Amino acid sequence: MSAEGTVPARALVVAAHPDDADYGAGGLIATWTAAGCEVTVVCVTDGDSGGFDAEVARKDVPSIRRGEQRAAADALGVKECVFLGRADGWVEVDRELRLELTRAIRRVRPHVVVTHAPERNYRFVYLCHPDHLATGAATLAAVYPDARNAFAFPELDLEPWVVPAVWLFGGPEDTVAVDVTDVFDAKVTACGAHDSQTPMLDGSVEEQLRADLGRTAREHGLPEGRLAEAFRVVETA
Repeated sequence: MSAEGTVPARALVVAAHPDDADYGAGGLIATWTAAGCEVTVVCVTDGDSGGFDAEVARKDVPSIRRGEQRAAADALGVKECVFLGRADGWVEVDRELRLELTRAIRRVRPHVVVTHAPERNYRFVYLCHPDHLATGAATLAAVYPDARNAFAFPELDLEPWVVPAVWLFGGPEDTVAVDVTDVFDAKVTACGAHDSQTPMLDGSVEEQLRADLGRTAREHGLPEGRLAEAFRVVETA
């Protein structure tokens, strides 16, 4: 998989919470699915600690957020959503999480895995949620060494798989900027599907995204008026 624009046949996106995949990589996902890539999204938690409406029963939040994630996935052309059901706010890099992510990798057999950067980005504190960092670290562990090691997790009874590349979002250092101007509307629709989370934004979903993606485009030297998402691409084959 080249960092210069080759579209993978299959991609796996691993996110800590419903909405992370869409805000972090929704433009990339829409670009790839439009070109024929089959994308599977894994949500490690159901985002059960999220939301802003105190009148909504806590027990109802997981199903609400799963529904929002499925609607967002439909907007981006995602093939499948998988929910691991970890407690929101308490994700840890443990054996069980590595096993579940290895299961996903061996089942989907992706050519690219997209996930959170495990390093802190002090420019934007909201990117440094502990669940984001732990999810990124666990996913990288599943990519290497777990998923490719025939002797790791034999109870899965799935053939090993080597992931050629990982694309990390939200980290302190990016190596690739993807122009997502042409799929911006799809990203807005996907992010807007997360109604329970939009009160946290300063303005509308479209305004927030246009400002953030415009800044990223400018920082990476794209022409004025373009919108971009940025990633650190790590070759892992």
